[in-house]
Amino acid sequence: MTHPLDSLIDQIVNAAAKRGELDNLPGAGKPLPEVENPQDAVLARIMKEADATSPVVVLRRQILAAQEKLKETINPDDRKEQMQIIADLQMRLAIEMEAFRKYG
Repeated sequence: MTHPLDSLIDQIVNAAAKRGELDNLPGAGKPLPEVENPQDAVLARIMKEADATSPVVVLRRQILAAQEKLKETINPDDRKEQMQIIADLQMRLAIEMEAFRKYG
């Protein structure tokens, strides 16, 4: 089954090729790179080009940094405060992961 926009896409690509807009593109003549998850390939590429990081990765990094800071903290009140920060970050991570599981 063909997609309703196939002919339009073909027309746009052919017109760009005639104008030379597809000449000398990076990677020309080379095979496309393997992608781990084809459905998310475009999103992953956009995030990489924008140097963006998923909230889950950011939260995990923050948790690791907070845990390292806790190891260095001696004052009981400061330790309690740092443990609260870690608990908050872990809760936010759990919420992000649950949202990802439910909604993708």
